[in-house]
Amino acid sequence: MIRSLKYAAAATALMALAACGDGGAGGSPSGTRSGIWAAGSSTVFPFATRVAETFARTSGGAAPRVESLGTGGGIQAFCQGVGPNTPD
Repeated sequence: MIRSLKYAAAATALMALAACGDGGAGGSPSGTRSGIWAAGSSTVFPFATRVAETFARTSGGAAPRVESLGTGGGIQAFCQGVGPNTPD
């Protein structure tokens, strides 16, 4: 039950994130992305990957792009700005 709640909360957070900003992974001619891009800690990478797969399965869309850059690398990439070349 708690595991289901965690997955539901994470999927909800991903959907909220998808509604914000410029989208996610992959470029398009307009300079926006067509999906979500998450990057960060290697500790949470397996969980984030599972949430991305669940999100794709339940939404019918593409799985969000998830990268394990480490905590510092994820924050550094995130703080580089907003746009198709930086993670959400």
